[in-house]
Amino acid sequence: MSLKNQIMADIKEAMKSKDSARVSTLRFINSAFKNKEIDLRPNELTEKDCMAVLKKLAKQHKDSIEQYQNAGREDLVAKEQQELVVVEQYLPEQMSEEQIAKVVSEVIAEMGATDMKQMGAVMKMVGEKTAGSADNKIVSQIVKEKLK
Repeated sequence: MSLKNQIMADIKEAMKSKDSARVSTLRFINSAFKNKEIDLRPNELTEKDCMAVLKKLAKQHKDSIEQYQNAGREDLVAKEQQELVVVEQYLPEQMSEEQIAKVVSEVIAEMGATDMKQMGAVMKMVGEKTAGSADNKIVSQIVKEKLK
């Protein structure tokens, strides 16, 4: 079952169980898929596009949580965290910092990278090897540390 179809099925299931918070979040995800579909016309929405949309939504929720915490809005933090949990259910399991560091070290050794000028190439290669299961913010941080 495609990710888009899975979201639609889960919307129906959440409606039956009267889980309004989950229904709301799933509808928001579905809306984001439709917007991406409109942007891609006449091409079809692929699974890769759906994953990109979900990653973007997860990043937005994480950023919002951070902003709300800084502003002392715990009510909004809780709401964003609930929505983030729903979004993350559809993303692949994220790698730990140790696993990411190992991949970064391997890529740097393969490429023979020695300075910050090669950071973009290293980031690209790490992105290909991790296939979306590594948080780019953490990857960037580790690459910077290793290429100092």
